[in-house]
This record gives sequence, structure tokens and C-alpha cells, in this order.
Amino acid sequence: MATTTSKAHCSTCGKEKTAYKCEGCSQHFCANHLTEHQQTLRKQLDEIEDRQNLFKEAFNQEKMNPQKHLLMQLVNKWEQQSIKTIQQTAEEARQLLIQHTTEYINQTEVKLTKFTKQLRQIREENNINENIVNQFKQKIKELEVELAKLSNISIQEDSSSFIPKISVHHYLFQMFLRMQNGIIVAGGIGVGNGLNQLSNPYGIYVDHDDQTIYVAEYANHRIVEWKKGAKNGQVVAGGNGPGNQNNQLNRPRNVIVDKKNDCFIISDYGNKRVVRWPHRNGTSGETIILNIACWDLVMDNDDYLYVSDISKHKVTRWKIGDRHGTLVAGGNGNGNRLDQLNRPYYIFVDQDHSVYVSDCENHRVMKWLQGAKEGIVVAGRQGEGNSLTQLSRPYGIIVDQLGTIYVANCGNHRIMRYLDGTTKGSIIIGENNGQREQTSQLSHPVDVSFDQQGNLYVADNDNYRIQKFEID
Repeated sequence: MATTTSKAHCSTCGKEKTAYKCEGCSQHFCANHLTEHQQTLRKQLDEIEDRQNLFKEAFNQEKMNPQKHLLMQLVNKWEQQSIKTIQQTAEEARQLLIQHTTEYINQTEVKLTKFTKQLRQIREENNINENIVNQFKQKIKELEVELAKLSNISIQEDSSSFIPKISVHHYLFQMFLRMQNGIIVAGGIGVGNGLNQLSNPYGIYVDHDDQTIYVAEYANHRIVEWKKGAKNGQVVAGGNGPGNQNNQLNRPRNVIVDKKNDCFIISDYGNKRVVRWPHRNGTSGETIILNIACWDLVMDNDDYLYVSDISKHKVTRWKIGDRHGTLVAGGNGNGNRLDQLNRPYYIFVDQDHSVYVSDCENHRVMKWLQGAKEGIVVAGRQGEGNSLTQLSRPYGIIVDQLGTIYVANCGNHRIMRYLDGTTKGSIIIGENNGQREQTSQLSHPVDVSFDQQGNLYVADNDNYRIQKFEID
């Protein structure tokens, strides 16, 4: 539509004459050129209508037969290929599921048979105490969890693809129990020499009678007693600065309590000696073994003392009062053969007098049967690493009545557990990355111990604390 206006220049011919303004484009046209402009607009409208008719025809065809659309054909082809892929993957999953379920059943049957045999043996020997009962409770709980979760076999989807591809993931022989936050039972307020602090707690001993903890403080040159629930410790040996006098210790590594003789036995590492110190109100100790780089020591149920010598790469057994010990592990120089050790830091002796050794620089744990000339690798494979079959600088070790091994994996900042006869461990405390100050984390753990209830204690060295992890 155009409106009449006064004289203006025509946008087509440029002459000044009576002109009409087009409301659409806001330009002025003389009468002649206004008619041409309107004809041009009608022609454009006719072209639009032609295109509309063509679109309507094509649309009706699609509406009547949508299956012939090119995209539909592509969808059909994708469907056929996807169905084939799904069928193939499903068959692979079925076969894997059958395989892993069969393995689970076989392995669980072996565990159950062994458990039944051990339970029967304990009854026949009538050798029952709370520690053994708690360990059996824990083991049957683990078997029950495994049965409930069918060895943690699961079906997982890969959501990164448009057609989710299922795959079978299994974690056979893995433990499902992972301890949560620990409870700080000694130290934990920074490094120092106050009675509420610790400095490099390398060794711990937990008294089964009252849960008193004895800590060997390497950097404070003392043994400190922490009563259950106490906020401060009490010095029970050393604490008079580093030195070699009878009332001094020099970088002690570990301590045990000889209840039969009511005394402490201490690995006085910096003085290259093992000393005996009165348990109650003792002010000085006496040397019982000389010239030994002793890192750890334990006593068996026959009152024999076992000590590790990291400079001579061996473990020896002593009867208190004897002048010479008996070689029970290593002693063939520094090396990685099965008859050798390389820095045997921590040791454990089981009820059969088998000796477990944390062979630190070989990144493995060895088991030496009584009288054996060489050991058996029971934890740690393929050198240093952080996989579940590897260790990095293993330190403290402890073995329960059922043969389960617990390792302070110092270099990986975690505690590992290995079921008897398995080579793949499970992480029960700690991790290998990020910050390590939370109570669920560890920083260079160095020693482990159990109390009478089966709770696990960890010497968390670089956090300057002892943590207790309760068994559910």
C-alpha cells in the first residue's frame, strides 16, 4: 500500500514530482514507477506461492511414506549393525560371566574348606581365646559378604557410546571390607617432644590386657606409654637425650613387652644394641645383644627372641642369655634371591614359628618356614609399584591366625591385606595420591598391630600419630 505525499524525488527516475510512499520499503515512487514496483512485488509473491506448492507436494509424499526417507534408511542400517554388535557382546558377556562365576565358586569352596578345617583344629586343640574368636568372626563375615556380592561380579555400561556396550568386570578374591576413618589414640597435634606429641613413631606394641600402647619414638630417643583414652603419654624408657649410657636410647626403632619377665625389650638402633628395661619405674636398661643394627624384634610363644639385622641382611633367633643367635632368614648377603634379603626391616613370627620378613629394598614380604634355607614370596611381585600385586618399601607386618597378612606399604601410603595363598592384595586403609592428613589417610605408615578385639593400630609416621581403625 502507498500513501500520497507532497512533491518528492522518485526513487526510480529521480525526478521531483508528485510521489507516493511505499509503506513497506519507505521509498517514494511516481505514479508510473509505483505501478512497476507493485508488479515486482506481486511477481515475488507468485514465486513464493510456487515454492509453497512444491513444498506441500514433497511434504505430502513424506507424510504418506516416511519409511522411504534417506535418514530412515540410515537408521535401519544402524539398527541392524547395532543388533549384531549387541548380540555378539551379550554372548561374550555370558561366557565371561560363566567363567568368573565358576572361578568364584571354586575359590570360595577352597576357602570354606580351609576355614572349616581351621575351626575344627582350634576346637580339637582347645586353644581358644578372644583374639582367635574375633578373627574367626571377621573371616566368616568376609565369606558372607563374598557370597552376598557373588565375588563382586557386576555388569557395567560404557555410557560414552550411543549404544551402551555391556562388559563383565570381576574382582575375584578381592576384599570388600575397607576401613573408614581412624581414631587418633596418640599424638596427632604435630611433631614435637611434648608428652602429647610424637616424633617419628617407628614402632608400636599394643597390650592385649588393657589396650595400652607403647611407642618407640625414633627422633625423641624414648619409649612412651599411652594409656587407653589418654591425652598425654608417659616416658617409660630413655627420654634423656641421645646417647649410649644405660639410661639413654639412641634412635630406638621398636619395643615389645616381655610379660613373663616384666620388662621391655627395645631395639636401640643408634647404639647397635638390644636392651632390656624394667617395665615398672625403670630408670636404666641392660644390654642383652651387642653389635647389631636391629630394626625390629618379636617374641614367639616359646619365649625365643627374633631380631632383624638390616646391615647384615638377616634375621636371627635368640634365647635370652645366650651369646649367639641362630640364623632363621637371610644371611647370604644383600640380594634378591630367595635365600637373600635386602634391608629386612620388620618381622613377624606365627604360631608355627614361620618367620615373615618385610624385605624392604626388594619391595616384597617373605615367609621362611622353620628350618628353611630360603624364603617364599607371599606379597609383592614384579618390583616396586602401586598395583595390587606390588609393594613400595614395605615396613610393618602382622599375620592373623588364619594366615591373612597385613602390610604397612610405606611408599604407597596405605595398608594392604593379602589373604593366605593369594598374590593380589586389597587396600584397606589409605591411598596413593593427594593430601594425606585426614583420618582416613596415611603418610608413610611404618608399623601395624592388633588389639584383643581385632582393631588395627597404625604408626602413621609423617603425620606423627598412632591411629586405631575399628573392625565393624
